[in-house]
Amino acid sequence: MSEHRSLLMRANRTLGAALVETNLVKIDDLMAANERLLELLQSDAEHQATLLGVLMYEKKVLGEGDLLHHLLETDGIGLIDLRNYDVPEEFRKNVDLGSCWATWTVPFDKEEDFYFVASAYYMSAAVRSHWEKQLGGNILWYATTLEVVSDFLEKIGAVTAKDAASGKSGLPVPLAKSA
Repeated sequence: MSEHRSLLMRANRTLGAALVETNLVKIDDLMAANERLLELLQSDAEHQATLLGVLMYEKKVLGEGDLLHHLLETDGIGLIDLRNYDVPEEFRKNVDLGSCWATWTVPFDKEEDFYFVASAYYMSAAVRSHWEKQLGGNILWYATTLEVVSDFLEKIGAVTAKDAASGKSGLPVPLAKSA
């Protein structure tokens, strides 16, 4: 995760700014949550190092339903629950799990020139920019919860580890559009 720490920090910084700008979170609550985020990063709790998680689960100043409602109403993106979604092999083999954890975002399918991407951090401009550069194609964004992203990434990680143990796949490489 240390190679993705810069991305994680940008993702959380721009998410925090967006949450304050849209009046979903007060600046004082954001500052307190940022302090807690830094503590989590210092303790190497990378998968817990999420500003959104701190705001919702520890500080309890933001409801996940309120955030999702805002994304539906304001940004017009859909919601998705990937817990029962079978991950296509292309994504299992090629997804950069570190980038996914750092951005709380996962590409989960591709149809022609469109990538389908689910994110708990959609409001973060740094996250959207990262994935637009990474995928290099048209993106259909979906909002989801931290829990769904976490479950999905753990599922991919488990399948990838099983495949690697059985010799079915090589090292994962970042998913990108071929030139």
